[in-house]
Parts: sequence; structure tokens; C-alpha cells
Amino acid sequence: MMEGEVKELKNRKDYNRYYKKRNVLLAGIMSALLLVGCGAVKNETDNSTSEGVQKLTAQQAYEKIESGDPVVIVDVRTKEEYNAGHIKDAILIPNEEIKDEKPELLPVEDAEILVYCRSGNRSAQAAEKLKKMGYSKVYDFGGINDWTYGTVDTPWEEK
Repeated sequence: MMEGEVKELKNRKDYNRYYKKRNVLLAGIMSALLLVGCGAVKNETDNSTSEGVQKLTAQQAYEKIESGDPVVIVDVRTKEEYNAGHIKDAILIPNEEIKDEKPELLPVEDAEILVYCRSGNRSAQAAEKLKKMGYSKVYDFGGINDWTYGTVDTPWEEK
């Protein structure tokens, strides 16, 4: 019991209630410390991942595309997914094909590269791989599921 708390536990029920509350409080404090210690509390102003890939919303990506500045839009889904509908002017480089060598379709290392997939998982993986290869301006804007700015369904043709 805590100092200053002069409470006599009259029966086993009071005793169990007291220790249950204390254990819940301790578990909460320990969980909070664990989350902070493991880095689960994220600074909301930092939208970069461990490799320095900048995370964007679909709206931010759309604004970059519409700004007129040169950007490369990379769809990392499968060819079948791409052909079913993709963002206008996007090039297809499936995540599974991004290995150790730089993709031929991305010859400029300092180009602004906007990466997306279906839901955000493959785009995060691909963006990390591209960043490790030396591309300096890689942006992951997640999945086409969140894209509300229109798509086209022209099939991919090998270049």
C-alpha cells in the first residue's frame, strides 16, 4: 500500500480489489513506457520512413503531379492490375521485379519518383528498395484505392 493510505483491508475481497487496480495501473504505465521506448510514438511532422522515403497522401501526390514540375509516377502492381486501371502517365515496374539493379525505366537518380500500388504495402517496399539503390527523391503515396483523381485503362506496352 502507498504511504499515507491507512486503509485496513477488512476482507479478502478488498485485498484483491486493491491489488487488481494497482496491477492495472502498473501495466498501463509499463505499456506506455514500452511504446515510447520502441519508437511507436511518432512525430506527426516527420512523414519519412526508416530509409528516408517521404510518405505522401494521395492529395499531396496529385498536387505534385499537377504542379507542372517533372515527376515520374511508378505503378508497382502487376501488369494485370495496371491494365485494369492506373494513374495517367504512370510507368509499370512491378515490385517483384525491383531487385538489385536499377530499373531501366528510371535512369535519373535525382528525378522525383512517386510510387504507388493497390493498398500501400508494395509501394512502401518498392520505395525503400529504390531509395537504397541511390534514388534521392522517392515518394510513397500508398495505394490506388485512396486515389480519387481518375484513372485510365490503357494497356502497358513494353518499351
